This record gives sequence, structure tokens and C-alpha cells, in this order.
Amino acid sequence: MIDPGTISAILIGGLMLLLAIGAPVSISIALPSALCLLLIVDFERGAITAAQQMLGGADSFALLAIPFFILAGVIMNNGGIAERLINLARVLVGRTPAPLVQTNVIANAIFGTVSGSAVATAAAVGSTMAPMQRKAGYDKSFSAAANVASAPAGMLIPPSNTLIVYSLAAGGTSIGALFIAGYIPGILWALACAAVVFVAARRRPDLKGEPWPPFRTILVTLWRAIPSLGLIVVAIGGIVAGFFTPTEGSAIAVLYALALSFVYRTIAVKDLPRILYDACRTSAIVIFLIAVSTIMSYVMTYARLPQLIAESLFGWTDSKVVVLLIMMLVLLLIGIPLDPTPAILIFTPIFLPIAVSYGVDPVHFGIMMVFNLSIAVISPPSAPVLFVGTQVAKARLEPVIVKLVPFLIVLVAMLFVIVFVPQLSLWLPGLMGLL
Repeated sequence: MIDPGTISAILIGGLMLLLAIGAPVSISIALPSALCLLLIVDFERGAITAAQQMLGGADSFALLAIPFFILAGVIMNNGGIAERLINLARVLVGRTPAPLVQTNVIANAIFGTVSGSAVATAAAVGSTMAPMQRKAGYDKSFSAAANVASAPAGMLIPPSNTLIVYSLAAGGTSIGALFIAGYIPGILWALACAAVVFVAARRRPDLKGEPWPPFRTILVTLWRAIPSLGLIVVAIGGIVAGFFTPTEGSAIAVLYALALSFVYRTIAVKDLPRILYDACRTSAIVIFLIAVSTIMSYVMTYARLPQLIAESLFGWTDSKVVVLLIMMLVLLLIGIPLDPTPAILIFTPIFLPIAVSYGVDPVHFGIMMVFNLSIAVISPPSAPVLFVGTQVAKARLEPVIVKLVPFLIVLVAMLFVIVFVPQLSLWLPGLMGLL
């Protein structure tokens, strides 16, 4: 019988090695986990157990919400929704300095609520705003950095696939409560990015605000955007009010997005196969990550990794502040090479019991984790949102990273506020009786 220490070394070492040589995240998780399982038992039972764990991890009714919300987001991306939301954001920013960049930030926050994906938001809004910003003389690197930094607000503002994954990993923590808890931190994320843009733009007098449009134009723009924002009211409102489950709400979101796109005449029937293919490809990646992560969770349970980490933390310090800071640092570092989905599936069973023992609410801890991992997805060197944002802006990576640093500093400071002021996450769900 292989001792737990050896299993832990193979598991963690294999994961880090495969990530370092550029292997896909799913393969980096699956191979060391399967190898450890074969060492724990014989080949036949190990193979059967691995298959059972993968099937059990993916066999969840609640998990169906993820591919449905992904499909709704793809339909929105192809259905002309981004342009209407960008026009709404442009009206909202008014005469603030660098209005096109501020529009980008606000549009990302609004579009993120209907797409649920940081990468999709950076691509959809950034590709629309970048030509306008270049024509107006904006610095490409700064505009791209603002687009990248503000895109992950959609990982916090529902519908958020990341929060759904956390709900599953946390033993069924209320998805409705998590969705409502994400609103204030998500809005604070967008406001933090807008503040950085405001301060930076003050050094550029030429990037002054635009005149307010006529009141009639404001009303028309708002009227044109309301149907797009209706997705939030229909899907999220129905979930929170208890009219339907998150999975049913996600299916309704697909029907709503599809009907809206047909009404706008921006999607034809011939476009549906391509849209379904894009959604299936993205969904398959997420579901496969969840499936292989269950093998790793099984092996970690055998190796007693959660208990060993908990014992070492309790033995080193009994300070709640220090323990939470250590957790956030680990998540920030591990979230840079690792996708948020496996990071949540791997570390929630380890960290959540420790956090709960210090009196941290599971809903608050979920927001802390997602906020942290949202920072990680824009942090170099391995940051998919950063690469997409740079590509759509047609900018070079190095200057974009330099311009991104002030955003990262402010967002990390905001993370501390989210961690140590729990009411920012818990006030709204508590007010609505969801806790």
C-alpha cells in the first residue's frame, strides 16, 4: 500500500510538471490522478473507480445549468446584444474623462451579466470598442488593459457558471444566495476599474468627456437595451423567487435569448448549427474539467490532504486573519496557471471546512474564492482574458501588462475589502431571506 505522502507528492508534482510543460489543464489533472489511483489499488479496480468518479462528477442535474447558460451567452454574442448594451453604457458614462474606455468598463459589467464569461465579454465588447478607441486617438495598450481588467466582473454578477461550480463543490450551497451575493462585489469590481481609468485619464486633457446626448436619445437607447437586460430579470429573478430551479432558469435563458435574437433579426436558422457547435465545444471543456477533477478529489481524500493542510494551518496559527490571507494567497497563485473550474473543485473541499470552523459563511467564502480567481484569470503570464483582450485590441502584450498593473493593485486591495467585510457579500441575500 502506497503511503499518503507519496501519493500527495505524485499528485501535486505531476500536476505542476505537466502545467509547466504546457499540457492542457484537464490532462494535467487527469494523468497524475489516474496514476495515483492505480497505485492505490490494482489496475482493473483503479480504472473502474476512475470511470465511476468521472461519471459521478458529471452526472448532476444542477450541472446542466452550465451548458445552458453557456449556450445563452453564445446566442447573445451572435445576436447583436453587445452593440445595444455598449450604447447604453455610453449614455451612462456621460462626460467622464476617457469616455470610450469608461464605456468599455461599464459595457463589460452589463454584458457580463448576460454572457457569464470573462473571455466572451472581453472578446465581444473589446472587438466593438477597439476600432472606435483607435480612431479617437486612445492608447491601444491602456484601452486593452481596461477591457481585460473589467471583463471578469461577469464571473461575479449572475448568471455565473463559476458560482454554480462552487455551489456543487461546496455541498449544495444555495445557488440563489450565491447569485444575489455576487451583485455588490461585481459592481465594486467595475467601479474599481472605472476609478483607475478616471485617475489615469486626468493626465490626458485631450480625452475629455463627450456632451450629454439629447434626453430623447437617452430614452431610446435605454428602451432598446431593456429587452436584453430582461434576461437577468427573467432567469435570475425566477431562480431567486423560487419559481424554477437554476437548471430550469438556464433553459429559460436560452429560449429568451433565442427569441430576442430572432426578433432583432440578427440570427437566422442557418446560424444555429454553428452556435450550437461553439456552445457544445465550450461546455465539453468545462464538463470534462469537472469530471477529471472528481478523480483528483477522490485521491486527495485518500491521501488526507484536506486534513493535513487543516492541521498544519491550525498548528501554525490560530488567527482567522492570517489563515484567510494564506488561503487567498494560495488561490491567487494557483489560479494563474489553473482554470477557475478545477481550482474551485480542488480547493473548496480543502479550504471551506477550515473557513467554516473560523465562522466564515459558505456563501461569503464562495464570493471570496471567485473574486480571487477572477483576478487570477487576468494576471500574467497565464491569463486567457489578457490574451484575448490584447488580440482584439491589436496591441502588443508587454505594454498591455504594464498598463494592467494599476488595475491589479486596486483589485487586490478590493479583494481584502471583500474578505474582511463580509456584509458586502451577505447583506443582499440576507435581506431577501436566502441565508
